[in-house]
Amino acid sequence: MEFDLVIAGGTVATASDMFSCDIGIKDGVIVQLGRDLGPAKETIDAAGKYVLPGGIDSHVHIAQPSGEGIVMADGFESGTRSALFGGNTTIMPFCLQQKGESLREALGAYHALAEGQCYTDISFHLIVSDPTAAVLGQELPALVADGYTSFKVFMTYENLRLNDAEILATMDVARRTGALVMVHCENEDAIRYLIGRHEAEGEVRPRAHATTRPVAAEREATHRAMSLAEIVDVPVVIVHVSNGAAIEEIRRARARGRKVVAETCPQYLMLTAADLEGMDWEGAKFVCSPPPRDEAEQEACWNGLEEGTFDLFSSDHCPFRYEDAQGKLNPKGAANFRHIPNGIPGVETRLPILFSEGVMKGRIDLPRFVALTATNQAKVYGLYPQKGTIAVGADADIAIWDPAAERVIRHADLHDGADYTPYEGLSVTGWPTTVVLGGRVMVRDGELVGNKGDGAYRSRSLSSLTAVRG
Repeated sequence: MEFDLVIAGGTVATASDMFSCDIGIKDGVIVQLGRDLGPAKETIDAAGKYVLPGGIDSHVHIAQPSGEGIVMADGFESGTRSALFGGNTTIMPFCLQQKGESLREALGAYHALAEGQCYTDISFHLIVSDPTAAVLGQELPALVADGYTSFKVFMTYENLRLNDAEILATMDVARRTGALVMVHCENEDAIRYLIGRHEAEGEVRPRAHATTRPVAAEREATHRAMSLAEIVDVPVVIVHVSNGAAIEEIRRARARGRKVVAETCPQYLMLTAADLEGMDWEGAKFVCSPPPRDEAEQEACWNGLEEGTFDLFSSDHCPFRYEDAQGKLNPKGAANFRHIPNGIPGVETRLPILFSEGVMKGRIDLPRFVALTATNQAKVYGLYPQKGTIAVGADADIAIWDPAAERVIRHADLHDGADYTPYEGLSVTGWPTTVVLGGRVMVRDGELVGNKGDGAYRSRSLSSLTAVRG
């Protein structure tokens, strides 16, 4: 047999092992692992490199409605191109249901935006903001059967949040269908109270974003979300955890036997609330929710990664341009922190930051890196074993890393649609230099060689954590 592609001489890492071997690929699938595999149409020499599963970023916002006069910086073309250059081969954006809109309508429009635009594979989560009887009784069960097997609910943002009864009802659909629920945990009533107090005192600069969304508001909501999941008896994903108190709530729930998946993000390892105090409103660049905390909470998040509390490391890529009247400096946002769009770019820098700060500095090993960034993501969201690992029968989604590459992160070198990166000037060691999607070389030695539209939409199975129960 002649292979389409052989990746030879590299050190392969999975979530459980590291070994030296060659990888034989045909028709987009890994078909053989070994040595001296035989003839191939193309051979890539990976000597001295790490050969890893392509990253899966399961928490990405692209082309999402963001309020009147606000436009997200990335569509599917720029968002997936940026993800690809960061070593990712699959991303999972959110399809947002707006009030009064059916989920089918939202999905139709969202698929149309993505069609023919993608450099990586994609799969959608659903955001449920209007859980009507029709949505809960008809649409959601049918969509789960169609492969949309995860949905997200918000406990904050007035136009998105669900009350506890609505969250319980949505979770009950998950219980009956085997879907997985993700929760954004912050107490909106507490936040609104603090916003009002800050405004009354004239404190409206970007730094107030952090003090109006304190740790206690996240900790309380995390406890409540897991309690609601316990009442309905479903697993739950707690997304973008930022602090030790919320981590401790997760540990306690697991000690009670609850199935809780925990996710954190680069901003909670690398940024602090002090970044929001930048001169001339530049703190707006760092406004995201939950906000960055302090160095003690950074250390708590690193500990959670090191000792296994966190299952997922995602970017929560939610990009807005800074110097833009439709972005961070929209007319209202330039005068009051509460109108600054929440979110920061990060899909391209997620993997290099964790590789450099985690693997190269000895905080985590390479198999743990692979688990956090690819394998666990695939297992949790119903893409495994097709994706998230290097094994015979898996999709040939592969990133080849140069562990000796030294780079300084500069937005001028990145590929998203924003006009800044919150990690400007950060020195990193290790970078993905070649990326393969479905056996097709998309990035070769740092240069784009694949085509827009090479990525495809992927339907998903049920999560490994769920089972259908009547």
